Amino acid sequence: MTNKKPLLFNDCCGRYLDHFETTPAPDAESLMRSRYCAFVLERAAYLCATWSLEHRPEQLDFDAGVKWLGLEVKACRTLDAEHAEVEFIARNRLHGRATRLHEVSRFVREQGRWFYIDGTHPST
Repeated sequence: MTNKKPLLFNDCCGRYLDHFETTPAPDAESLMRSRYCAFVLERAAYLCATWSLEHRPEQLDFDAGVKWLGLEVKACRTLDAEHAEVEFIARNRLHGRATRLHEVSRFVREQGRWFYIDGTHPST
């Protein structure tokens, strides 16, 4: 049995958020996890920078009062050298109501850097 310790924020997603220009996420799953952290911390600049240009929204708005409760990665699939998918469930609470975001996110690697394209919501 392996006792896996959680990584400190700066040793995990923090290095990608704080050093985007020099430390890109090495794979789609790492990018997806760092984007979750960016939503929690309301880091719109990072979210926009890691969004595929063709699908990037003009502006990002965050729900006031949302509390993110956790992230569960269900599956990661490498489709080819430049494309991957990550299925996840992110839980949050807004105005006392708990919700789950279940998404299969698509990612593309361009010039050695991963970007989020979009996601679909499978029925659960």
